[in-house]
Parts: sequence; C-alpha cells; structure tokens
Amino acid sequence: MKSVLKKSAWALSVSLLLFSCGGKDSKKKAVTEDIAANVSKTKTLDIEKPQLTFGFIKLTDMAPLAIAKEKGFFEDEGLFVSVEAQSNWKNVLDRVIDGQLDGSHMLAGQPIAAGAGFGRQAELVTAFSMDLNGNGITVSNDVWSKMKANVPMGEDGKPVHPIKADALKPVIADYKNSGKAFKMGMVFPVSTHNYEIRYWLAAAGIHPGMYTAENVQGQIDAEVLLSVTPPPQMPATLEAGTIYGYCVGEPWNQQAVFKGIGVPVVTNYDIWKNNPEKVFVMTKKFVEENPNTAIAVTKALIRAGKWLDEPGNRAEAVKILSMPQYVGADEVVLANSMTGTFEFEKGDKREMPDFNVFYKYNATYPFYSDGIWFLTQMRRWGQIPEAKPADWYAETIKDIYRPDIWKKAASLLVEEGYIPASDIPQTDGYKPATTDFIDGTSYDAKDPIGYINSFKIGNKDK
Repeated sequence: MKSVLKKSAWALSVSLLLFSCGGKDSKKKAVTEDIAANVSKTKTLDIEKPQLTFGFIKLTDMAPLAIAKEKGFFEDEGLFVSVEAQSNWKNVLDRVIDGQLDGSHMLAGQPIAAGAGFGRQAELVTAFSMDLNGNGITVSNDVWSKMKANVPMGEDGKPVHPIKADALKPVIADYKNSGKAFKMGMVFPVSTHNYEIRYWLAAAGIHPGMYTAENVQGQIDAEVLLSVTPPPQMPATLEAGTIYGYCVGEPWNQQAVFKGIGVPVVTNYDIWKNNPEKVFVMTKKFVEENPNTAIAVTKALIRAGKWLDEPGNRAEAVKILSMPQYVGADEVVLANSMTGTFEFEKGDKREMPDFNVFYKYNATYPFYSDGIWFLTQMRRWGQIPEAKPADWYAETIKDIYRPDIWKKAASLLVEEGYIPASDIPQTDGYKPATTDFIDGTSYDAKDPIGYINSFKIGNKDK
C-alpha cells in the first residue's frame, strides 16, 4: 500500500533498463528527470527529524494519520513515521508532553486545557484540525424504549431527528424516583464529547453538573452523572449496565447498533453543525526545534484529509482503518458512518454525507474561533474556576492554535499542485457568528463573555 515505494521501484527498474540499453547521456538525463517528476511533485524540505513516532486512539477520526502513512504522503515529505495505538487519552497527553511521542491524534480540548491551566499543564500546539463532526450519543435499549414515547414521529413511522434531550428528561426522573442515579459516559473531561453531551442535556434544562477547583469530577448539582470511559470500552460498559448511555466517536456508536445493545439518538452534527473534533498535537518545543519537520507533517496530513474527502476513496479508507494496527473494527461497522450514512435504531439507516468531514469546509484549518469555543465551555462548567477578561480567550488560543504553520504547509501544496489556492481560507482566524446549534444559541468567538452568559445553566461572568 506504500504508493511511493511502488513508484520508486518502478522508476528504478525503468532507469536501469534505460541505461542498460545505451543511448546519449542527454537523453538519459531527460528521461530520468521526467521519471523523477512522476514519482513525486513534493519539494522536500530540510527535515530536522525524519524518524517520527505518532500516537492515536482507535477511532475513525484518526484516519488522516493512517492515510498519510499508507498512501505514502509522509514518505513524500522525507518522513519515516511509525503510528502507535494508545490505551487512553491521558496516556496520549502524557506521552506527548514527556517526549515519548513526537505528536499525536488528540482531543481538541487537550492542548487547550494544558495551556489554560486545567489538568496537566504544558505548552502544546496544533497546526492541523483532523476532522469535523463524527460523534454520537447512544442510550441503552431500556432507556430508548422509555424515551421513544416522548419523541415525535414522522409520517413514515420513524423518529423525527434531531432528537432533543427533552425526550430523556422524564426518563431521568423515573430513574431518580426508583432510587437510581442516571449515569452516562464520555471519553475525557476536556473532550468534545463531554461538552457536547453537557450542551445537549443543558439545552433541555437537565443539569449535567459543575466542576470546581476542589471537585474535578464535574458532578456538583448533577441530574446526570457523567464519568470517563475509554472509547473502545463504551459498548461493553453500556452492556454491563454500568452506564445508561454515552457520547463517543465512531465506530463505537454503530458498534452498539451492530451488537443490538443500544440506540444512537443524536449526532454532534445536530448538536453543533460542522463542529471541530480532533486535532494533531506536538509540543511547542518540538515545533521550535524542528520547524521544517512540523511543516512537512502538516503537509502530509492536509493531503490525507483531501484524499479522504475525494469521492470514491471512502471504501478504501474503511479497508485501511479496519486493519488491526489502526481501528481494527469490522468493515461493515466502519462503513456505516464512514460512507455517508448513519444508523440510529436498528434498520433506521439515514443519509448523512457530512457525518465525517476531513477536508471540506476548511476542516483542516485550525480556526481560533474553534479553540475559543472549548475555552468558553471550560469556563461555563467550572474547569476554568475564575472569570477571565474577553481578551484572555484570544491571547490564550493564539499560543496553542498555529494557523501560521498550516498556511506555510498549504502554500507549498499549492505550489506543488496538490491543492488549489482557493482551498486556503482568507480569514483572520475567526469564523462568522453562527446559530448552528441544537438550541439555536448564537456563538460569536469575539464575544466569549456574552456567549457564556447566554446560557441558563452554567457559570456567569461580568
């Protein structure tokens, strides 16, 4: 699957054949140069560290790493990359900070929290956003059977989507009346999943709990107890009855459908349309010491994202991701969401072409406004325990999100003919204000305090 190695082998065999047949030196030179041009258009940078080890968690949104490796995009850049599955998000964070990994697929909130003072602190940066959307909220069959009575039905007899948490509210009350705390899982305290499930619940008036400096469980005043479960363990934890629902990325929502143990009720596309999900993270120290390497890595990942969103490539991507060294899930489970569909209740498969986005809509660009949203949620729920001035949000994210690196990488790709110049956004790093949320609330990253104060549940700032 290493296309570059195949091309190189072909070029070498043609060159040997050419020279064995004789001919004028000038003709030999012209043909060899033409062969070299066909092998790769990449203008290799002066790479400071060619041997690299990157980490990931077994989720479909690690796909840019797998594709960059398997399609030879890293090798085109003069990079020799090993990718290693990690056990959980804390391990990912620790190994990058400690230098055991040169970079990693990471939750968007992780480098932000590390720079904002929640959890382990470190100087981390991201120059590449790995994807948009890709998550869902799944509940157990028992919870769904009770929720379903509260969900509007269409003329076809199927639930009308998106399903709001209003349908869950009476179910939570029933559990409470029977003496059961309502428990749900998410993947990490600073994960998109934590903020998405909190957003979904709170939009229906269900309190998901608060964090304080002394209480980092995030369960103060909670009507739903949220706890951490590693993504691959979500279905088994649900089946065991330890939790009654969860928010996770693929393929672990579709796995619940496949196993017949749960029903996805909403995707994060409906909670926040085209929301950022994972990022690729390196330490600030690594980027400063290896600037060309950082650009080269970003180039390869941008090419991978583009390849993933080109029509006709997803079936091959599913085969690659199903390999045990990557996600390792069955192809049929991966294909459920990776090929433009998503299955909710068993048999209720719907078209969802933007469930996984890797390149469209400037998906790879690290927008400041995306990062600031995470900071507002950390403050809303108390992970940032004290009020901050509005300019703190902008200053903090500019130390972490590095569109300057992305632009250098993308500009080189334009020169090389891999992407069109129109794919480089003309932006100050901020997306326009949007109301593309399940509750219709407007988000303007340039007014973080106003956004935080717009919610009924959560901290309020002056």
